[in-house]
Amino acid sequence: MVFESVAEFAGKSAVAALLTGMGADGAQGMLKIQQAGGKTIAQDEATSAICGMPKAATELGAADQILPDYKNANAISVLCRET
Repeated sequence: MVFESVAEFAGKSAVAALLTGMGADGAQGMLKIQQAGGKTIAQDEATSAICGMPKAATELGAADQILPDYKNANAISVLCRET
């Protein structure tokens, strides 16, 4: 629900990161951000405690980047400066 709102109101200015978690609702929302032109990151499986949501995002093709947890903060910072 949050990512859908971000897609609607921020569109191509959005930067989203999907971290460890269960389910697929976040992945669907992240796909909407990507389709709106925003930038997206999913946590990799190796560093996720529970890889349900990041894996779902990867399988949907909703992640522009798939990164380990320790690289997410820097990637988000870079993407925010670029948008």
